[in-house]
Amino acid sequence: MSEPTTRCLGATLTDSGVEFAVASKHAERMELCLFDAEGHKEIARLPFTRDGDEHRLFVKDAKEGTRYGLRAHGAYDPDRGLWFDPSKLLVDPYAREIDRPFRYDPRLGVFGADTQDLMPKALVSRDVAVKPAKPLFQPGGLIYEIAVKPFTMLHPDVPAKQRGTLGALAHPSIIAHLKRLQVAAIELMPITAWIDERHLPSLGLTNGWGYNPVAFMALDPRLVPGGMKELRETVAALHTVGIAVILDLVFNHTGESDRQGPTLSLRGLDNPTYFRHLPDQPGTLVNDTGTGNTIACDQPATRKLIIDSLRHFVRNAGIDGFRFDLATVLGRNGKGFDPESMTLRTMLADDVLQDRIMIAEPWDIGPGGYQLGNFPAPFLEWNDRARDDLRRFWRGDAGIGDLATVLAGSSSIFGRDGRAQTRTVNFLAAHDGFTLMDLASYENKHNEANGENNRDGHNENFSWNNGVEGKTDDPSIQSKRRADIEAMLSTLLATRGTIMLTAGDEAGRSQQGNNNAYCQDNAITWMDWKTLDEELIGHTAWLAGLRRRFTAFDDMDFFHGDGDVLWFSSTGTPMAVRDWEAPKAAVFGMALKTRDLATNRSTRLVVLFNRAADECPVTLPASESGGWSLLTATGENAVSDQITVSARSVAFLLEN
Repeated sequence: MSEPTTRCLGATLTDSGVEFAVASKHAERMELCLFDAEGHKEIARLPFTRDGDEHRLFVKDAKEGTRYGLRAHGAYDPDRGLWFDPSKLLVDPYAREIDRPFRYDPRLGVFGADTQDLMPKALVSRDVAVKPAKPLFQPGGLIYEIAVKPFTMLHPDVPAKQRGTLGALAHPSIIAHLKRLQVAAIELMPITAWIDERHLPSLGLTNGWGYNPVAFMALDPRLVPGGMKELRETVAALHTVGIAVILDLVFNHTGESDRQGPTLSLRGLDNPTYFRHLPDQPGTLVNDTGTGNTIACDQPATRKLIIDSLRHFVRNAGIDGFRFDLATVLGRNGKGFDPESMTLRTMLADDVLQDRIMIAEPWDIGPGGYQLGNFPAPFLEWNDRARDDLRRFWRGDAGIGDLATVLAGSSSIFGRDGRAQTRTVNFLAAHDGFTLMDLASYENKHNEANGENNRDGHNENFSWNNGVEGKTDDPSIQSKRRADIEAMLSTLLATRGTIMLTAGDEAGRSQQGNNNAYCQDNAITWMDWKTLDEELIGHTAWLAGLRRRFTAFDDMDFFHGDGDVLWFSSTGTPMAVRDWEAPKAAVFGMALKTRDLATNRSTRLVVLFNRAADECPVTLPASESGGWSLLTATGENAVSDQITVSARSVAFLLEN
């Protein structure tokens, strides 16, 4: 049973069989378990041959669809970080397809308890490489964050069998909605195989977000029942209409969690290599993620697994880019975060990956974990300071200067060392936290449904409720909330840099005040397409059109100080120091040099902000070409040199 090796890891299909290979420095020996067509009965157990830190085996006549798992032999001594237990069937870290979802069971963490009947089996699959085109998405565009099941589960036009699956995103009605919003890229929350946290089953809850991975390449059968083919076809359909696809991936921890967690894959294969431990306590897992374990991304075997996973999605599905959860872990070593780490440098230099869009969530909870602005270019970075300053401005407890910094691309963060361009991803709300509607409807989180007595989730959300906590039938409060949401959306879409909108925020979606809804795979998170706010969708679509029309918004360059921006007060005069420093100042404007792509001419665009509870008169800057026109969803209307800006609103004006 030998044949010249391909040097790949995982299961490599050849003309005469399959070569299996797994990396484990510390295992004494490895076994391959083959299963019948249903994945229930073990039909063979074969020994690997050791080749350095790799273990290899060629199985003649094995074929596509063969079900298999791994068993690792060695010392079981958790105090020394060793978790070898051959009773545990392990999923190949390089598995590209599994035959069923992971399901938590306490026996998965019990030494000596055989888990063959509990574990998914990996399936041998064939690569179908596509020639990756240049990424469709360019920094500065609108990213739309989607959780596949909640987004599609209740859509009335999607066939019942397709609801809740990735393939539903290719449905004409879904695509029409994305096109209406002029989405440049969708960012898919995790679609790779995950397992529920162990406390959820007893609460009758399940993880609906997928941020608890086990297999980095295998797609979760619950979301992507058609496997890589379904992903490839969905990506192709979106590419056809000009929409890029970004995958949200989790390389910071696995669902094997802390010492009491299950043994599923990396822990059982080579725990000391794949996970970080305290230097003088090899049995103590480092927990820079808050989820029980931290992947050792600086280890060569781990680095190879990460890079190979990214290459897999680009080469086999044409993925345009990636967003990395708790991305500081990617650059961690024994001394802390290193922006020049081998893993980050390899990722950016790889011939398949070097032109892909890379987005970091630039923090974890470990020492020195907050690294906003410190990732190497061309990484884009989620900007939580911009998020909070946008919220605080409209709540009334942040100054004009804070908002202006965000509008200008956060040069104080991304302009360090003389950098000329921003790498910010500005957002108001993301999957983690309040929805935009809840931001203006709840002063406090309401996570009781999560079964943790409302202890989970962030306590400070910079939110407000407009007079009533939560849902109300009071039309005046409903009107105030819609005005606040429209104003915040207008502000977000007027910021310089890349922007992100979470699915449903354009339509008034609520999670009933739950700001940590990861375990609510139900109506709390599912988007009810029949009750969406059509007026709010129309406003968002109009704003997206303005952003596409005027180049000043998606420009990644910082303002140069040569008249490309004028900040002015309500009197129409340039902002003075006293204006910037007035803590309760409510009204100001910015006039931007821009190109109007609708007319292909250079012009100026004014954006006015009024967070006061009353309307306010504003004097416009002197026009250089004959006055100003107010831009609305219904057209353009000429105005005088003074305009009244409605309470809690943003206005856009174009120089004639």
